[in-house]
Amino acid sequence: MSFDRQLTPRWRQGYRFQFEPAQNSHVLLYPEGMIKLNESASAIGGLIDGERSVQAIIEALDQLFPGFPELGADVEQFMEVARAERWIELA
Repeated sequence: MSFDRQLTPRWRQGYRFQFEPAQNSHVLLYPEGMIKLNESASAIGGLIDGERSVQAIIEALDQLFPGFPELGADVEQFMEVARAERWIELA
């Protein structure tokens, strides 16, 4: 089954993406805790706004980081993990 890049991700209610100076990284805050994100996840997470489709996120990242042919697959993988962990909703 192929991933539908026209889907639009948004953070689930109660989840907030932000930079946390104490962690010196971006994190995902939620009522039960916090998830520290690596640089790749932070770059993707920073573009999740409930407006951009997965395809638009891939295109924006491609402008920032050109020359990575696996970029689209990496974004899809992040979306699948984030959906499975219930961090995001895809509509």
